[in-house]
Amino acid sequence: MSTAPIAPNSFLVRHGSMRFIGAFAAPPNIAVTRGDVAIIRTERGLEYGEVLCPATPQTVAAIPEPTRGELARVATAADRAKIADLAVKHKQQYATGTKLVAQHRLAMQIVDVEFLFGGERLVFYFLAEGRVDFRELVKSMAREFHTRIELRQIGVRDEAKLLADYGDCGKPVCCNSHMVVMPPVSMRMAKLQKSTLDPTKISGRCGRLKCCLRFEQDVYEEFQQELPPVGSRVVTEKGQGKVLAHEVLARRLLVEFEDGRRLPVALAEVLTRL
Repeated sequence: MSTAPIAPNSFLVRHGSMRFIGAFAAPPNIAVTRGDVAIIRTERGLEYGEVLCPATPQTVAAIPEPTRGELARVATAADRAKIADLAVKHKQQYATGTKLVAQHRLAMQIVDVEFLFGGERLVFYFLAEGRVDFRELVKSMAREFHTRIELRQIGVRDEAKLLADYGDCGKPVCCNSHMVVMPPVSMRMAKLQKSTLDPTKISGRCGRLKCCLRFEQDVYEEFQQELPPVGSRVVTEKGQGKVLAHEVLARRLLVEFEDGRRLPVALAEVLTRL
């Protein structure tokens, strides 16, 4: 959470392949609106990004590690042409980077490449099982591209953030759209939410558990605390029995009564807990 003061006339801008979000101060003489493509100065150099909204203490506080800088201008026609040209060069840079990795026989896989708008550096994102000595590779890349080279090792969830498009729900993957950070997700969450435990159905594009399991977890935990624990005995309007299972979101219990009946019981029908 950021506590640094926010400059007047600042805006939240999403930028970079990893979709960083930060607060950027704009000159008072330019008009900036939501959705504009803006040219910004960050600690990495000159970049372009999408304007999201005005930066307020509340919006900046919602971002775990916001970037900072200046909003130089709203993108001109020339800027947009340059952005399009960078997209065209992207495939060539990726292919050349992959070829150089193969020539150096390194156990790493290039996932994506990002060339900053201002040309200050060329960033290669890669996957590897462990640490990789890529010092000679960096020298070869610098000779090939004539700019500063940065190699960043990422994980499989970051790979999905860079490359994935749509999830099983039919919508753009969360890590590639609105998510700022990727929270930890555990199998315990899937069990509590009564999701199928088939790994092929609860795994996202990255092969890990879906992030959407985390979105509803707090509600499930809050509702579960209101329900009598499984194994406890309760007195209901239908009689006394033992709690066998929960329907957390419905706030219902599966109760086995003394006469052998197993019936769903709403939490409101529970008179007391024994």
